[in-house]
Amino acid sequence: MKRYYFALPLLAPLCLASVPAWGQDQAENDEDRIVIADMRLPEIVVTGLPALRGDEAYSATDMTLDSTQSVENSLRDVPGLQQFRRSDARSANPTSQGVTLRGLGGNASSRALLLLDGVPQADPFGGWVAWPGYDALALNSARITRGGGSGADGQGAVSGTIELFSDKVGDRIELGAAYGSRNSVDADLLFGRELGQGQLTISANYARGDGFIPIIEGQRGSVDRPAEYEQAGLAVRFVAPLSDNVELQTNVRAFTDDRERGFAFSENHNDGADASIRLVDRYSDWQWSALAYLQIRNFDVSFGGVADDRNSVSRVFEQFNVPSTGFGARFEVRPPVGDNVELRIGGDWRRTEGTTNENFFFADNDTPRRSRRAGGSTATYGGFVEASLQASDALVLTGGGRIDFWSMDNGFRREIELISPFPGAVRSDEKFANRSGNEFTGRGGFAYQASDMLTLRGAAYLGWRLPTLNELFRPFRVGDDATAANELLEPERVKGAELGVDWDNGPVRLGLTAFYNQLDNAVANVTLDNGPGLFPGVGFVSPDGTYSQRQNLEAIRSKGFEIDAEFDLVDGLTFRAAYSYVDAEVDGTGAAAAIDHLRPAQIPRHNASGAIRWESDNGSGASLSARYAGQQFEDDVNILSLADAFTIDGRMALAVNDRLLVETRVENLLDARVETAVSSNGIIERAFPRTFWIGLRVKIE
Repeated sequence: MKRYYFALPLLAPLCLASVPAWGQDQAENDEDRIVIADMRLPEIVVTGLPALRGDEAYSATDMTLDSTQSVENSLRDVPGLQQFRRSDARSANPTSQGVTLRGLGGNASSRALLLLDGVPQADPFGGWVAWPGYDALALNSARITRGGGSGADGQGAVSGTIELFSDKVGDRIELGAAYGSRNSVDADLLFGRELGQGQLTISANYARGDGFIPIIEGQRGSVDRPAEYEQAGLAVRFVAPLSDNVELQTNVRAFTDDRERGFAFSENHNDGADASIRLVDRYSDWQWSALAYLQIRNFDVSFGGVADDRNSVSRVFEQFNVPSTGFGARFEVRPPVGDNVELRIGGDWRRTEGTTNENFFFADNDTPRRSRRAGGSTATYGGFVEASLQASDALVLTGGGRIDFWSMDNGFRREIELISPFPGAVRSDEKFANRSGNEFTGRGGFAYQASDMLTLRGAAYLGWRLPTLNELFRPFRVGDDATAANELLEPERVKGAELGVDWDNGPVRLGLTAFYNQLDNAVANVTLDNGPGLFPGVGFVSPDGTYSQRQNLEAIRSKGFEIDAEFDLVDGLTFRAAYSYVDAEVDGTGAAAAIDHLRPAQIPRHNASGAIRWESDNGSGASLSARYAGQQFEDDVNILSLADAFTIDGRMALAVNDRLLVETRVENLLDARVETAVSSNGIIERAFPRTFWIGLRVKIE
């Protein structure tokens, strides 16, 4: 297994280069100045520049992240937010964990832009999210902006933006450990130290489990076995003032993630290391921020072909080395232009590079007949301007635009024979033409405070997303089904609008938003043929399999509404509920004509969640949460259906004293069958079954 912990000593000097000034004095009220609170949202610790007044025009949910569960599962409570698969990072294929909003899915790449303290988080090769890497982080909160197009955030935010914010932990040492069903272990460490006016935070996590058998009972054969997982992460964050106004923020993290899919030749290894450095001035008349970051990733995955009786399996495909790198920079300045006007001007740049190395056509499980290398690079750079106007005491207007330039370079695909009679013979050697273009996008909206409690808002937006290296160059398999890449894919473009109303009387907060989106050139896996046969880009497909290719659809149209409600019942007791309805359909022509007017794959019409939580000042508490996901289709032709699912989770915690907390948890209390995938021959996979946990949390200081 390839691990990137070795990269930490190499990246750390970059992040700590300007540390000597950390001890300088800072105004006593500075800490208070970095916390903002929206009238209808919880407090958010701002790590970058504060939100503009015009952001009230867009549909947003702010939430405090629940440290008792993973980041990805905390986010599932947001209306309209979903991942490509219903399974979480303990059992899903890591290359299937793209995140999206408002029914703009059907593809494993993320159509929502995930940011951590301003740094884009999508995998530089595939656009999916390595969720286990975030459980090691000391996070405070998240802000989810649904819709909104690209705005100032740049390409990738076609369905919205998810921002994660680091926590300021102070002087603190905490250890946590839990043991769960199927020999599962979950442990974490948090170390915080105030150094003068600076803050050093070190956090780590480790998780493992024997796993469960993904295939449902009644369909299992002798090859099926529990899907083991093992994951770990380490993060270091340092924040310090360089002057009275300028703050230095540095982050370094690394993670490793091993999973199996529940039979031989289904291993997945995913490793990575990140570093970023940011300077922020929140207090000068000219507020500004400057950011630079680096991402290093590598994964390998093996694919096995299981016989119809599930009593034998053979290796059919392996991607044994897929390295990628992402790096970029961003600058933003906010000139003082008047008491009623807020202005932001900036630009950003991002480049990704990656290569897939594959073996296929196996003569036996250890001897591949053919090898393939493919890859390339992409780059984007652009600039933006946004302004907010306090037009009256009750009315805020906002608008802006950006221009981006993009390129796809150095694309290639090369296949060679590995065994006799022609070892080393070149089967194909393609070099793809470089491509480039530009995109004009923008957004605008209003927020009107009709009364002390009622706010009306509306917005319209344009956004875009560049195809990932994975979509352009990497084929893949799911069971017997194979999908080819497509180096000719065009960028996706979204246009949309929304209208909403927010009610806030203190203990009761309600939000309702109606929306419409049209995603032109949507990248989807389009079914072209059935096996058996040899197909370009993937090789042999069995009689039970299908052959697909990534293609640009004419469009995906999505309309619906979202409801978000929160009630403060009594001191320490809250109830939160959310619901989203999405009516999405494909506009397909040409090779995709067969799926015209069908629902996109992996998109349910209904999603709902509800949770009641009680927390005391000493840490004792209890919670009960429920989630519902409606029926959805596995495939683009709407033949393979995944049933709806209802799950309940619970937690109880007892503070023994001010240093020791005892906790019990249960996931999927009713042991509901949450279907996550179904193959063309009807084999169904499920998400995690009922899982019990008991654990301790100790505060050392």
